[in-house]
Amino acid sequence: MRPLFMLLLLPLAFPVVAQIYKYTDADGNTAYSNQPPDGVQAQPVELPPLNSVVPQPAPGSTTPTNTDEQSRNAYEVLELTGLPTTEALRANNGTFTVNVLIKPRLQGPHLFRLVLDDQPYGQPGNVPILQLVNIDRGLHSLAVQVIDGETVVQQSPSVTFTVQRVHKP
Repeated sequence: MRPLFMLLLLPLAFPVVAQIYKYTDADGNTAYSNQPPDGVQAQPVELPPLNSVVPQPAPGSTTPTNTDEQSRNAYEVLELTGLPTTEALRANNGTFTVNVLIKPRLQGPHLFRLVLDDQPYGQPGNVPILQLVNIDRGLHSLAVQVIDGETVVQQSPSVTFTVQRVHKP
């Protein structure tokens, strides 16, 4: 029984290769298809190898030493959105929200934690909309970390922004 099972799994071990064909349609246009059309001269197209990119950890993040753990915990996209970078953020009481763009979705025990001016800020949470309260006016930097307990899994690039508040004497 076991050799039969292994034989059934064998095709899954090889990559799927699809052939692409180039031909000229009835209107004289160049067309491409994964099957050669009947009655038309079609030429197989040689495709170059696919590009692949290995995600790199964000600067300042702590990366796991175990390669399997690193690939399981890696997020393709982790960034803050909703902060103006070319003009001041108007927040008269210093309270505003930021959004976290993350792909894939936050995994299992992971939580978001803000890092304001290189210091952890607020309580970690799993909601990608985070609120900052009573932030002083002036220039600040903000990043978001994905944490697992006290371990930093990944950190977004820092965003520099300016808070503009009404000064009450």
